[in-house]
Amino acid sequence: MTSIRSSKSFRWLTALALGITAATAHAQTPEQTYPSKPLRLIVPFSAGGASDILARIVGKKLTENWGQPIVVENKVGGNAQIGASYVAKSEPDGYTLLVVDLSALTMAPTLMKNLTYDPAKELTPVAILAYSPHILVVANKLPVKSLAELIAYARSQSAPLNFGTPLGAAPHLAGVLLAQKENLQLNFIGYKGGSQVIADLAGGQIDLTMNSFLATYPMAKTGNYRMIAVASPERFAPIPDTPTIAERIPGYVTGSFQGMMAPSATPQAIIAKLNAEIARIAALPDIRKQFADLGSEALPRSPADLRKWLADETTYWAKVIQTGNVKID
Repeated sequence: MTSIRSSKSFRWLTALALGITAATAHAQTPEQTYPSKPLRLIVPFSAGGASDILARIVGKKLTENWGQPIVVENKVGGNAQIGASYVAKSEPDGYTLLVVDLSALTMAPTLMKNLTYDPAKELTPVAILAYSPHILVVANKLPVKSLAELIAYARSQSAPLNFGTPLGAAPHLAGVLLAQKENLQLNFIGYKGGSQVIADLAGGQIDLTMNSFLATYPMAKTGNYRMIAVASPERFAPIPDTPTIAERIPGYVTGSFQGMMAPSATPQAIIAKLNAEIARIAALPDIRKQFADLGSEALPRSPADLRKWLADETTYWAKVIQTGNVKID
């Protein structure tokens, strides 16, 4: 019998072991080795907005934790359609992901006639990154300091108040919902972006608007216009003295739900790994502080819960849009 201590036998056994190890390594699935190369986070809005900022915050932590570069790319246009469609038609391998205000996906199917992708069929939810409620703000020229006074004032006017907003965006539909709930007539004036809306509100060119805390709070704090109410379910921690709209209109909740989506055929193991890692990141004290500084809070949800929420929101906003006969070009 040949001893395994002989050099010939040892070399043969070593080669056999190395071959088995290599075969095992090569048998690993892409899901098991994920991520093994850089990831791209596609943001369908301009740099500097909430989606872009949150994508960079989360992307930096993912890079630190996984050792893979995270590249944030802004593909702007079509009310998020260009970026969302790009991701929907990308390789479903977990390396091209969408970071977006989820309202763009729940409202688009009813609002947009020629949508180039199907959000429900071509995208699958990964996680909600953060929620930031809309703030209802009014020009200083209006003699109102509460939601009740605003409603009464609007009803007393011979002409509708001018509500500035990018048409088709979440703040626009939040205004439509408010008008429906209070049986008001509002004149929705279209803008290309939220920053010009805020500038015109401060200058008194429009009467009111709704937008995120990040967009509205800085100039409200300096007295350029007034905060009337917040669209969160409960009083919002950064502005606890500001009443919620829900205190007058039960169930009224709107805002920016920043989420991550992937192409629909992305393996569930990769979706689950991303979801778990984002939940872990969102619980970190430094990330919670960064979110809070943006007027946002983490809102962890499982992919399954998020899928149901998206379907429910799509149905809800379809009714609002159809009831209000909302159309955009």
